[in-house]
Amino acid sequence: MIRRCSIFLLVAVHFASAEAPLKSLNPTVAKIVAEISTDRIAAIEKQLGSFETRNIYSAIDDPARGVGASREWIAAELRGYSPRLQVRFDKHRLRGNEKARYKKDVEIWNVVATLPGASEPDRQVLVTSHYDTIHLVYKTGDNGQRVLDDEGTIAAIAPGVTDNGSGTAAVMELARVMSQYQFRKTIVFIAFAAEEYGLLGSGFYAEDAKARKDSIEGVFNNDIIGSDLKENGQRSDRYVNIYSEEPNDSNSRQLARYIKEVSERYSPGFDVNLVFRHDRFGRGGDHSPFNALGFAAVRITTPYENYSHQHTGTDTFENTSPEYATLVTKMNAAALAALALAPKTPAVVPAPTPAGRMFALPLSRGKMPSGYDGYDAVLAWRNERPEADLAGYAIVIRGTTSPTWEREIFVGNVSTYTLKDVNIDEVALGVKAIDKDGNESLVAAYVTPPYIYRKAETY
Repeated sequence: MIRRCSIFLLVAVHFASAEAPLKSLNPTVAKIVAEISTDRIAAIEKQLGSFETRNIYSAIDDPARGVGASREWIAAELRGYSPRLQVRFDKHRLRGNEKARYKKDVEIWNVVATLPGASEPDRQVLVTSHYDTIHLVYKTGDNGQRVLDDEGTIAAIAPGVTDNGSGTAAVMELARVMSQYQFRKTIVFIAFAAEEYGLLGSGFYAEDAKARKDSIEGVFNNDIIGSDLKENGQRSDRYVNIYSEEPNDSNSRQLARYIKEVSERYSPGFDVNLVFRHDRFGRGGDHSPFNALGFAAVRITTPYENYSHQHTGTDTFENTSPEYATLVTKMNAAALAALALAPKTPAVVPAPTPAGRMFALPLSRGKMPSGYDGYDAVLAWRNERPEADLAGYAIVIRGTTSPTWEREIFVGNVSTYTLKDVNIDEVALGVKAIDKDGNESLVAAYVTPPYIYRKAETY
């Protein structure tokens, strides 16, 4: 314990003497957060519920009911927010499968609104939800067991206001407010279809993004963010859960840490609870296909799900909380805007050190400085085509069991840095870029390479 404290004391001394942009509130980000409206979120939720169902097999030609009317309304609203928003339907034909929940052929329409970045349009940040709904109806099967009634499920009223009108309202309100501003990177606002039938809309989109080689820095997936009351009467509007996949320094986990650190700065009193799991037990969301294909993606959801209304006809506006959804939307706004304004994340490359010992923190070319004795933490990183407004880089440090970064050292506009007498085996380290306005990139963490077992030959 004494040794760990001495390491953090060393870091604190460095931090106190470093000249770095202060961690103040960016006026643009603060203004965006303040403009998120509960009334607008409530109005969107009411309208989405008024379509009675948004099941992917519901009516596509009814002007007031079903998935067709709802997706047209969402797209029209997005187009009305700003001429800078590029709104389109991302369409896919799904072949039915008798062994799956989707037994009949159907077209899946994702609604996509793109806000092009001003200086780095190829770099993207996504904020997503799913707009489709389902009301699970059951019947007694031939063997007397309870089985899903597919036709009954399609015909049933499924307003889906909390699941997931609340997430869709958040995405739409973020698009309304943020489309009035310019950002360094491109922001893509997406309402996916067919989440309730197996994450299909997001899966198709993620596959296409992978094939296009889209540079996606993060996916903020909002699903069930409108409930602050459990069926057992427990209530809370003071925090939200963010799920991120293993390992501990995965890109998704760095995104979750970033959201927590930034959003709590702009919304003090509303906490982000980091849950170090891919998702809830036995369940998934539209972040899952992105994770599976190598993108950083997290799930944002209430810790107070009300299962008595979920996937039923009672998931109505009367049983949701637009006030709580607003708090979560503001949290999204802070981190999403900050990341869209931030410089890109530097790259770190591990390499072997003398004596055959594998260090996580080498110089970029694998060469150690003269006089290096193996007891210092030597960090190196690369940043091809650095931004003109780049102020420099910061080293971050935490205990290996700490969920969040605990210390920070601004080291200036350099590409290497040495922490004297810091044992890299005892701490986790990373580096991030900071521009002259104080906007910070995601952290690039230094990780130990995986052990590869090679069977020895016998004779």
